[in-house]
Amino acid sequence: MYDDFDPEGKRLPIKIDGSSNGEFTPRQITETERQINLEASKKASDLSKYLNQTRREFLKSACGAAATLLVMNNIYTRLGVTGGFFNIAQAAEVEPELAEKAVVGADLIVDMQTHCVQPYGSWVAGKDGELWVENLTKVFEQAPKCSGESANKDRFDCYSAQQLIKEVFLDSNTDIAVVSALWGAKGHNPTPTSYAAEVRNLVEVLGDRNRALIHGGVLPNEEGAIDFMDEQVEKYQIDAWKLYPQWGPQGVGFFLDDPKFGIPVIEKARKLGKKVICIHKGLPLPGLEYKYSSPEDMGRIAKMFPDVTFIVFHSGFENEIVEGPYNPNNPKGVDRLIKSHQENGFKANQGNLYAELGSVWRQKMRYPDQAAHLMGKLLKYFGEERICWGTDSLWYGSPQDQIQAFSSFEISEKFQEAYRYPALSKEAKAKIFAGNAIRIHDIKLNRLRHLQHDKIKKFRETYALSPNPSFETFGPKTAAQYESLWKHRGGYPI
Repeated sequence: MYDDFDPEGKRLPIKIDGSSNGEFTPRQITETERQINLEASKKASDLSKYLNQTRREFLKSACGAAATLLVMNNIYTRLGVTGGFFNIAQAAEVEPELAEKAVVGADLIVDMQTHCVQPYGSWVAGKDGELWVENLTKVFEQAPKCSGESANKDRFDCYSAQQLIKEVFLDSNTDIAVVSALWGAKGHNPTPTSYAAEVRNLVEVLGDRNRALIHGGVLPNEEGAIDFMDEQVEKYQIDAWKLYPQWGPQGVGFFLDDPKFGIPVIEKARKLGKKVICIHKGLPLPGLEYKYSSPEDMGRIAKMFPDVTFIVFHSGFENEIVEGPYNPNNPKGVDRLIKSHQENGFKANQGNLYAELGSVWRQKMRYPDQAAHLMGKLLKYFGEERICWGTDSLWYGSPQDQIQAFSSFEISEKFQEAYRYPALSKEAKAKIFAGNAIRIHDIKLNRLRHLQHDKIKKFRETYALSPNPSFETFGPKTAAQYESLWKHRGGYPI
């Protein structure tokens, strides 16, 4: 890591850019977004002078985040956008207490989807290792900054467990993080289960056992994958499973109700007593068969196995799709998941099927109308007790800007009346931020109390006296960087 990320204060705390998590093509920002960045940057200069602070000091404060979100409000109001807004008092841009109240978030935050990479794992030296190293170095912004003289040894430290602790536990208000599995067969997966366990152990040394939970990755169409589930439970004590149904050795995936691949995983999970399954749905991976990215099977499989909890990562989201009111005839985006949910008889706040917000909220939070439709229809059909918070960090750097935007966001009364959306209330946010995940993972109250006294809590308090967030997104920012990541093996990465 390096000592000072942005001494001149050029980066805004709310990251409005087209960065990708590596699973969709980065897009050019719109003229409106460019205007938001320009006006927010000018406001930072003006307000920092008014407060007798440097730009960097101002932008690191809650006032800096509040001011940026207020600029978004003002610009979208001028454009006639009426669906959603950030509920922040104008005075919050110069009054720290008001800013903190608006953007700090719930008392407890559980991030159900975070990622890190084992810097020196077998994936680097394996048969595809050179391509992984070459492409990740080109793609992820942090790699060149971490290389220097020791490029071959240290270039991926910026995606390590230690970096996750900084970005997630120190630079954001996140209290508990789930380290999620990546696609990749055994032997060349950038985040093997063994490394996820190391992350959890490191966090446990610093804090509580429940601060970091881990996924066991399962690719059931890979030989030996289902047998490996035993080892992941017995040796690594995983907390849940992660599936990428679009992946297959020859680019062909499966649906969860497939009797050859999907059903055996679920039955094995039940036998092992680990009955929480997270499934990548949406964000179709390039070079792989599109249909298996659809969540159409999720309602069917959840109905078949009512004793298993199914969490749909990304909620069927597709980056290029404009999210509007629910349309059951729309074969794209989040509507596909809602349709599967409804067709299989699920009701709001009932059942074993959950929607998760990783990458979804991050990509839509800069479009207030789309954000209002996204959250409104999920609240209406899934209910506030069946939505889970997730950010897909580290690919977007620290998740703090996502937390700040969600904490202050509201669905307008106009949209609530027009589309019968529930309000995105403080109580609903508390359930989405943490309550639902705590119930799913059965985290006891006494363990939650312990979080208030462990070393990470103390580190966070000390760090807050002189914070040094990067305000950087780590994923690909251009189409060329994105294509570099996916160029080998005929389009699929493993």
